[in-house]
Amino acid sequence: MKEVVDNFKKISKIPHCSFDTKKLCNFLVDFAKKNGCEVKLDSAFNIHCIKGKPKLCLQSHYDMVCMGEAPNIELKEENFLLKAVNSSLGADNGMGVAMMMQIIKDFDNIECIFTNDEEVGLIGANNLEHKIKSKLLLNLDHEVENEVVIGCAGGLDIKASLNINLKEEEGELYELEAINFKGGHSGIDIISNEKNSIKEMAAFILKNNGKIVYFEGGERINSIARYAKARVFFKKTPKDSKYIKCKYLGLKKEKIIKQNSKLIKAINAFSQGVRAYDKKLGIVRTSINLSLLRMKDKKVNIELFARSNLLEDLLNLKEETKIFFSSFGFKLEFHNFYAPWQAKESEFSKVVLNSLKKKVKNAKILEVHAGLECGIIEKKQKINCVSIGPNIYNPHSTDEKCDLKSLERIYEVLKDVVKIYG
Repeated sequence: MKEVVDNFKKISKIPHCSFDTKKLCNFLVDFAKKNGCEVKLDSAFNIHCIKGKPKLCLQSHYDMVCMGEAPNIELKEENFLLKAVNSSLGADNGMGVAMMMQIIKDFDNIECIFTNDEEVGLIGANNLEHKIKSKLLLNLDHEVENEVVIGCAGGLDIKASLNINLKEEEGELYELEAINFKGGHSGIDIISNEKNSIKEMAAFILKNNGKIVYFEGGERINSIARYAKARVFFKKTPKDSKYIKCKYLGLKKEKIIKQNSKLIKAINAFSQGVRAYDKKLGIVRTSINLSLLRMKDKKVNIELFARSNLLEDLLNLKEETKIFFSSFGFKLEFHNFYAPWQAKESEFSKVVLNSLKKKVKNAKILEVHAGLECGIIEKKQKINCVSIGPNIYNPHSTDEKCDLKSLERIYEVLKDVVKIYG
């Protein structure tokens, strides 16, 4: 177990934000070769490692969501919880990578796939060129220890763009800053109804009859917006709220957005969060997150992430969002679509569940309302996939934590499964 944590500490010292993973890629390739693997890279920089004659493939992604001061990660351990100081931790999916490194080192017959850039649209899985030899794949990207995942939500990136005109005015200018927002994973944490900084900023501006000079917010397409900042003209002095801090900048001449009313009403009217809940499964079924807002080149760009565990719901949500934003004058683009991974129990999932029950109480098989790369891999390569992982709290945020006792239990389960198929 100490070796796994040591592996993670080594990973944490190497920058590996999505789209900036080259150094960690090189490190993992060298590590696998030194430990007896035949290693290949594809054009998406997915790493394929084979050692001996494997029957089981392990898979994790090696990019991370960088929040706060990441990739400069300073680790801190308290009460068996590992976290980072003022940054995301990268346990999603760094702990999976760390466990796989140790399996490569300690076992003779194993296959591993380290996929790249999964946190920005499941790019690695969608562009995987390697042919997996094993008929079984165990993904280590889940974040709740008592769950064996056999299905996940599909997803879609949506971009809504509004052309804007500017006109110069003079007025009392204020700088607004979003504060006290938790952020979080837009699939896993969406059930908690965490406040969205972009929505709250827009509500504050509307309430105080503001005219926007500048407005931006959000961090990542798959994170609930925590950050937002704006410069706004107000006729009356606005008061700080729990979530919005105001700073007076004085009487200024600035260019404001002519489409101010249209933009601010669209954001306020948009229904953020959970759209449908599945009582039978006990999970969110359909949701949409207003992730990012940016102003550039006389355009306001809003990016959203739609998810659903039902294909029909996902396609309906796409059309609903298109109609909604089009009615306010936005133009829509759609990217990185992937269908839901439909749940199906198998002998493999039962083996993993039985191994998990030895270490974790109330272990169960279920679907999740998040995107897992193994769902795409299973369809493309027609292999049987299952996902497990240790307890990771508040992923995709600066509050991310990994339960080290849970990690130890999951690693014991992983070793048990590897031995069964070794």
